[in-house]
Amino acid sequence: MPKKVAIITGSGRGIGAAIAKQLAGEGYAIAVADIDPDTADQVANDINQQDNQTARSYVVDVAERDDVFRLVNEVVQDFGQLDLFVNNAGIAFIASIVDSNPEEVKRLLNVNLLGTFWGIQAAATQFKKQGTGGKIINAASLASVEGSALQGAYSASKFAIRGLGQSAAKELAPDHITVNAYDPGIVLTPLRDGIDETTAKLKNTTFAEQRQGVVDEISLKRAATPEDVAQVISFLASPKADYITGQSILIDGGMRFH
Repeated sequence: MPKKVAIITGSGRGIGAAIAKQLAGEGYAIAVADIDPDTADQVANDINQQDNQTARSYVVDVAERDDVFRLVNEVVQDFGQLDLFVNNAGIAFIASIVDSNPEEVKRLLNVNLLGTFWGIQAAATQFKKQGTGGKIINAASLASVEGSALQGAYSASKFAIRGLGQSAAKELAPDHITVNAYDPGIVLTPLRDGIDETTAKLKNTTFAEQRQGVVDEISLKRAATPEDVAQVISFLASPKADYITGQSILIDGGMRFH
């Protein structure tokens, strides 16, 4: 029986890399897609060194629609099919709304929101062509449930991703395509380190104090690891979640309840 095939964007590091390795261990053939070819190669190599695990690396800028469609076409040519598309790629910056740089805002929205739109579009086009159904899982955020100060553009993009996912879930359900989202809270990744470093400077405090202040808000009193998030994607990608669509799941250790 051929392996199921998953594309994970932004999987050269952090949460995306953890998702790629988790799903590879569960039998998926993995397309490690990232804008950085070196990190994508490294994650794919790590997976291929494990027994009976398969991965290939691909370079993609998710902000470019043609790039995303090219990615899907190349993966299908290499592996024969597509079963799962994880729109994980995303960027962030810290600034007040009035001080936000217009070019940074445009780039963030192009990557986070339009990148997710193109991913849904490309994956759904392929699923419809195959006639097999499929799963699309989008990266939202705790900041998609409650807006974060100094992250206006980021929060806007993540709120929009939840709405986009609900619309896509309704449209694509007749084709047996489910669309869900995951909402990480504080996850120990290089991206989070950058957020806390910049926030500490703006608040005139230390990195350690900023990080501890955030962790103190978490009911479970620890930040998440990328592997914590990957376990939830594992569930959403599995047959156990076949009857779930249009939903977003908070993975925040109990920072917010709704």
